[in-house]
Amino acid sequence: MQTIFVQLKCDLGKAYEVAAELVERDSVSEVYSISGQYDLLAKCYLDDAYDIGHYVEKQIHSIAGIRDTHTTIAFNAFT
Repeated sequence: MQTIFVQLKCDLGKAYEVAAELVERDSVSEVYSISGQYDLLAKCYLDDAYDIGHYVEKQIHSIAGIRDTHTTIAFNAFT
């Protein structure tokens, strides 16, 4: 299983609509509103064989109201 974090910058007034769309995606585990350069942070789990670039392009960028994204690939979770 691959874990990625996607930071999203939304059009003004669209963060809640974008968040509502994101949580409907099967691979999205959690969505947070955040401070700073980006408005939202989405934690996503993908099958190992799934292409991350394709996922972000087709499943995230297709949501109306997103202006910019920054994707971080997680290598290891420490517990």
